[in-house]
Amino acid sequence: MTNTAVGISGFGGYVPERVMTNEEWTQYVDTSDEWIVERTGIHRRRVAADDESTADMATAAARSALESRGIGPEEIDEIIVATDTPEVYTPDTASFVQRKLGAREVPSYDLGGSGCAGFVQAMDVARSRVLTGTRRVLVIGVELITRLVSWKIRETCVLFGDAAAGVIVERGPQMAEILGARTGTDGSQWSILTLEIGGTRKPFSLEYAQKEEHLKLIMEGRAVFRHAVHRMSEVGLDVLEAVGAKLEDVAMIVPHQANLRIVQAVAKNLSVPMEKVYTNLQEYGNTGSASVPLALWEAHSKGRISPGDLVLLTSFGAGFHWGAALLRFTG
Repeated sequence: MTNTAVGISGFGGYVPERVMTNEEWTQYVDTSDEWIVERTGIHRRRVAADDESTADMATAAARSALESRGIGPEEIDEIIVATDTPEVYTPDTASFVQRKLGAREVPSYDLGGSGCAGFVQAMDVARSRVLTGTRRVLVIGVELITRLVSWKIRETCVLFGDAAAGVIVERGPQMAEILGARTGTDGSQWSILTLEIGGTRKPFSLEYAQKEEHLKLIMEGRAVFRHAVHRMSEVGLDVLEAVGAKLEDVAMIVPHQANLRIVQAVAKNLSVPMEKVYTNLQEYGNTGSASVPLALWEAHSKGRISPGDLVLLTSFGAGFHWGAALLRFTG
């Protein structure tokens, strides 16, 4: 561990205006509000407007974070965008964000394919960049998932929402010091949670398009549940051990907002009361890489976090990837 402090100096977020209720899903699939709430805890989610794109949402969240910090885009020295729903196939979404934001010609790149663990991984990368000399890094988690998954598969379509959120990482304890982070990957489990069509393994084709296979998110629910609970709990404890903190010292846990059952199981696994676990999935659904920073931004904005609080972030996503970080809020 290093003695050099690196922290978060600004928080930001953005959600589209359109609110889609569970009841609206009955127009597309055989479901009900009761069915969705019972299995996921989700009541509503946000859906991007037709003229909104991934980069639009990421840029809005970036501006929110910059405003929180009280600086302009010219003060950013690097941009990392965590997303699995990119603006285009190439170049990366970060290129669009750099231009839309009006930032200087700074290094800008995506961290893609990490699923819902992407933001924590990206924040860990940003921390390492600051420790090696970069002054200030903008980290955004963003997903426009509703446009890239089928609206005909009940088990998956009702889970997701669109959003973007992020932080500014720089030297010093700042508003929240990043005490430590841990991440991991088990590629042997890739087939349990995947959107397979469109890469070199199975290139997009007319046949796939006619069957809407390119929109079919494969998700083996029980296996994902089991791995998510285990990995999010384990990596949370790993980062606490790494920095010499105890679970009972943690004031709040901000987990990936996959669904309420997973969040509750993680809390039970850690023997933590749900009162110490922040959730907003009931309003936004699963927003992928935006999930953790969106919940963190909201909790901070609502005054739910006090100076001196230890806040544990823990996440899990396709890959399988997982990650956790421990923050100490300073003010």
